[in-house]
Amino acid sequence: MTDWTERYRPSSLSELRGNDKAVKGVREWADTWDDHREALVVHGSPGVGKTSAAHALAADMGWETVELNASDQRTADVIERYAGRAANNTTLNGSSGGDDTGGRQLVILDEADNIHGNYDRGGKSAVTELVKNAGQPVILIANEYYEMSRGLRNATRDIEFRDVGARSIVPVLRDICRKEGIEFDSDALDRIAERNSGDLRGAVNDLQAVADGRDRLTLEDVITGDRDRSMDVFPFLDLVLKEGESAQEALQASYDVDETPDDLTKWIEDNMLKVYDVAEATRAYDYLADADVWLGRVWASQNYSYWRYAGDNLSAGVAAARDGTKGGWTRWGRPQFYHSTSNTSDEVVRAIAERGGFSMDTARRAVLPYLQAMTHHCKPREVTVEMAAAYEFEEEHISFVTGSGETTNKVQSIVEDAEERRAERMEEHSGGAFAGVAPSTEAAEADAETEDGSDDGQTSLADAAGEGTGTDGDADAPAPDDGRDADPEAAEEDDGQSGLSDFM
Repeated sequence: MTDWTERYRPSSLSELRGNDKAVKGVREWADTWDDHREALVVHGSPGVGKTSAAHALAADMGWETVELNASDQRTADVIERYAGRAANNTTLNGSSGGDDTGGRQLVILDEADNIHGNYDRGGKSAVTELVKNAGQPVILIANEYYEMSRGLRNATRDIEFRDVGARSIVPVLRDICRKEGIEFDSDALDRIAERNSGDLRGAVNDLQAVADGRDRLTLEDVITGDRDRSMDVFPFLDLVLKEGESAQEALQASYDVDETPDDLTKWIEDNMLKVYDVAEATRAYDYLADADVWLGRVWASQNYSYWRYAGDNLSAGVAAARDGTKGGWTRWGRPQFYHSTSNTSDEVVRAIAERGGFSMDTARRAVLPYLQAMTHHCKPREVTVEMAAAYEFEEEHISFVTGSGETTNKVQSIVEDAEERRAERMEEHSGGAFAGVAPSTEAAEADAETEDGSDDGQTSLADAAGEGTGTDGDADAPAPDDGRDADPEAAEEDDGQSGLSDFM
């Protein structure tokens, strides 16, 4: 299935719809580049034509292009090796070019607003140096202009691309339908354009999904913006991996199922090989990889409008990779690290948030994945016990985090050890409260004994229990035999740490 956004990408600036003023500014920047030699930042919402404009400009000017994604390839050495070399040389084959525009190459750096200091290992400073010293035209693509560093903004000029109006989107959809030989009702195209709210790329993706397998497009065929979220994930897997007869049907299902694209990717990845053969899986993994790239951009930029492009790939793309429909019944399994029930998930996340003092969203997105990785299948066991003690987890909570069976002896023994550890720590930090020591006279006597170095002033739970077991509080009386040998090494291991946060 060829992506229509690529097939019908404008090959010239004259073919771009909307943003006429911005397009004119881009052309003027290129025509006068010899005079100013400044890099250009093109910024605006996703899907409004920023990257298309850069490539169309290169085609109009006869320039070769070198393109990097700043959020994926943002270390200093990568930027200097590829973009830096291109910006300071002339042609890709290494030959020297003259002043004619045909000998130039355009360096396109996408997602330039997703470079954040030390995390990118020098990427920010490398880009700033690149635009200051470039001997070739450079265009930086950004969604949020003011997310870029001040130094980078000061070293460039900028042009804003605004959201594309529905009146500009409809002619694009109409042209595509005519080239694809699809008849259409005008109100169907109007509905697609209106629903995408200025996102031209999203409108083309929706058109392709709706029109797949049809000779005529009506309003009734168009997926409306009302998503009832009524479909369960298992029928969704049936449609995508087995029963759906078109990519459009799979995309419709992804809108209706009550799961986020990142969760749906996990479901599909963990179940796909149960029904796909090698050739189908090879094609499907390409789409899942593309979905993962879009999900990475969501987390890097916190721009959730990218979710729609991940959804296109994980549903329509994976369905299109399948050769026909598949019969029979398949037992779908929950993906690894996926919550067993929403109640259990919420209880775990709430415990993490309360203990850490941060929001539920931070607990779910930033902390829980680390706990899951650290305690996978309850290994190492000591870390898992520490986690259960710190957050007061029960069997179902440990099962949810670690992926181990809730009723296994392993999980149950971890709960028992965690409860024992919590009791020990309560005793250690009680200051003798559990021994029934009166704070007036006996506490003072204990303090005096501590100064002499003869006693620490604390009475253990075992000592307190001895007073009521027929030993008359005799310190020399033997402890009752509970069938367990004392382990001095185990006692030394407990250093009084307060919880999992101490080693996170």
